[in-house]
Amino acid sequence: MSEIDTFLKGRPSRDFAIPAAAMLPAAERLVGVGFRCWLQGFQTSDIGCWELAWEEFSRAVGPQAAKPLMTELACWVRAVQDSAERRIEVYPAQCNRFCRDECLAISMVAACQHSTCPAFRACAVALLGCDDVEEAIEGAEGFARCLKEAGQLLSPGTVFMGASLVTPGVRGRC
Repeated sequence: MSEIDTFLKGRPSRDFAIPAAAMLPAAERLVGVGFRCWLQGFQTSDIGCWELAWEEFSRAVGPQAAKPLMTELACWVRAVQDSAERRIEVYPAQCNRFCRDECLAISMVAACQHSTCPAFRACAVALLGCDDVEEAIEGAEGFARCLKEAGQLLSPGTVFMGASLVTPGVRGRC
């Protein structure tokens, strides 16, 4: 079984989950799926995870606009992974919900788009499990700016989704 098959059939990580399609607008869903797939690609070294992200982004904004988004997504997720003092958890690719860490990541990008500094810093600290968040914030700001240029605006209300998630959830299933 390939790493991507394992990823697609893997077990989710937290009880806290929100339905992706039903509760979040398209831009938020795009950020969550992109974060999930890109991080899983780093964790498994399986290019198939990144291909899933590419398919989602190119479908949403077209292949030309997706190219710079993929670059910024990769930089942001790499910064998150490298800065984190804890294992960042994501749900499997086919899951139609987002876990706590994915929601924090979405809120972090929304906060960057709307320049709400205390919120994106709080989301970053909660996600990374440390106070050294500058590199991850820089990555999120670049990704947020690129999303905005591609017409993918996250709702200002999404910033507050992360506020209730600053303490870790419990382990569970999707």
